[in-house]
Amino acid sequence: MEDFRRTYLRLCKEGGVDPQESVLAQLQETRGAAAGSRLDLRGHSLSVDTCAVLGRVLHKDTLFTELALSDCMLTEEGAKLLLNGLCANTTVKVLDLKGNNLRSTGAEALGKLLVRNKTLCRLVLEWNALGMWEEAFSVFCEGLATNACLTQLDLRNNQINHQGASELCLALKRNSTLQELDVRWNNIGLLGGRSFLEALQQNRTLTHLEMAGNNIPSDTLKALEQAMDHNSDRQSTVRESRSRTQVLSKEIQILKEEKGRQFLSLMESIDKQRDEMGRSTRTTSIHVGQLQEALNERKSVVNSLTAKFQMTEAALAMSEQKNHNLGELLSRVKTEKDEQRERQSRERKKEQEDSALREGKLLREINSMSEINVQLKNKLEKMESRCKSQQDQIFELKQELTNSTAELKLRLAQAEERLEMEKKRSKHVHCGFVCESERALQDRILKLEGQRIQLEEELSRAKAACVTERAQAEEEQGKVRVQVRLEEQQRVSGLEEKLRGLRQSRDESQSHCSQQKQTIAELQARSGQQSIETDGLRRRIEELQQELSGKDQEKVAEVSRVRVELQEQMGHLQAERTAQGGLKEKIAALEREMKVLASNHREATLDKESEISSLFEKLRLREAEIQRMREDEAQRASFLQNAILTYVQGSPLHYSPKK
Repeated sequence: MEDFRRTYLRLCKEGGVDPQESVLAQLQETRGAAAGSRLDLRGHSLSVDTCAVLGRVLHKDTLFTELALSDCMLTEEGAKLLLNGLCANTTVKVLDLKGNNLRSTGAEALGKLLVRNKTLCRLVLEWNALGMWEEAFSVFCEGLATNACLTQLDLRNNQINHQGASELCLALKRNSTLQELDVRWNNIGLLGGRSFLEALQQNRTLTHLEMAGNNIPSDTLKALEQAMDHNSDRQSTVRESRSRTQVLSKEIQILKEEKGRQFLSLMESIDKQRDEMGRSTRTTSIHVGQLQEALNERKSVVNSLTAKFQMTEAALAMSEQKNHNLGELLSRVKTEKDEQRERQSRERKKEQEDSALREGKLLREINSMSEINVQLKNKLEKMESRCKSQQDQIFELKQELTNSTAELKLRLAQAEERLEMEKKRSKHVHCGFVCESERALQDRILKLEGQRIQLEEELSRAKAACVTERAQAEEEQGKVRVQVRLEEQQRVSGLEEKLRGLRQSRDESQSHCSQQKQTIAELQARSGQQSIETDGLRRRIEELQQELSGKDQEKVAEVSRVRVELQEQMGHLQAERTAQGGLKEKIAALEREMKVLASNHREATLDKESEISSLFEKLRLREAEIQRMREDEAQRASFLQNAILTYVQGSPLHYSPKK
């Protein structure tokens, strides 16, 4: 506020203008009251120089959002200078120019202000004379037409006639932001009211219009109120549609996030299973290496034993027994290894079979769901074709009914003509012959009436059959829709059950890994026991070495035989290594299959998401069609209302020309 006062004083000094005391006092009061966003100069008579300085100050001001200049006795030149300064202002949103007797120059300046200013929202022009000069008021209306920010306009007591009202209505047809307009206590009249009605057929944003005190008939005022109600209803429907679209977009976003979370959880479970498989293979390879090291150690022990057992036969026999015992231990270890490998291979095969069965089930379910969708679509198409055929049958029956009624009418007319002809002829014939001909004609008439009654009964039956068939078709359509909804719910439940199955399989694999860890711990304990036994054997061998000395030549053959057996054992171990390599290759192939299955699952989820998006797009299109139908109905109602009003106004009963 102090900056505004300083700039005002500085500009007054630069322009050689004496600052107005009332303005300075008002600025001092607003600074003391700490109003901040409102500049109130109501009731202060502002000179032209003061208006020029205020316009220059407000040109770059960013403090005030509301400017009150009512009853300031502004001149045409002063108002022009002040409004020109407000053209570039970007903060003032409310401007009050009540009771300043603005005329032609003021109206033109206001038009330029509405064209250039982009922030003004409310403009009060009560108790002025803008409507006295038609050209200046047309400039003001042109500025209002191009304005895109003004929402409230007060034009009370501005001497606006029916021509000014027509200019204002042309501006309303082009304006799309004005919501409230007050034109009370002017001279608009009947023609101006009609022009307002025409403008409201195109303007959809004006929701509040005050027209009292303008010599407008009550029926026109009622029509204007109805148009305002239509605009407010349109605005409410637009808001509802926007809120619905926002809710639907939020639901779609939530569904997408849930799908992404499910997909990420599936990928995490697959990665965990892969990590567990790698860990199991690493542990098995480590276990095989440990066993191989144990075998190598045992081979070295056997070699040392054979070198030491060349001394005596007794020691050799003992060594043979010990070698035999070691061979049995090795065979036991091998058998245990084979059993463990077989168990692991069986478990892997079971897991592969279970995964293949699950994948097959998923593919079958997907195919079945697609077939069901196709069947439902075919059912809907059949029902639609059936409804069309029924409508065609009804149309044909109606045509047959009209044709039959026309034929009956023709026959009745012909019969009546024949009766008249026969009556004329029967004047010259005997009375008995006349009676017989009349009876025959009456019988014929009764037959024709019976035929007509039968045709009417057949028509009523056909109508009843058409009604029943239409009801059946509607019931079938409802059943089909309910069935489609139930099937969609079943699909969602099936997907949830599949996720549960995958989680259970993950838990089972974790339990299987824990069991394998337990078996590895048991094997490690057994190897510890075997190392203890080997230590005892070494001690026994050292004791025997003291007794066995001098029997080397006889044991060479036995040593060679032991070497051959050890070589055979080495060959068996190499064969087991090759078998393990084949198992590793099988594991790699299973991992590839798992990758392929994961990619297929991703594609299936993407297809489902695309289907969901297409369904939401269809729903959006249906809502747009409903909205368009509502707008068409509103337009038809407005057209009917306008036609009724024009008919009522143009009828001689309600028209009273002025003298």
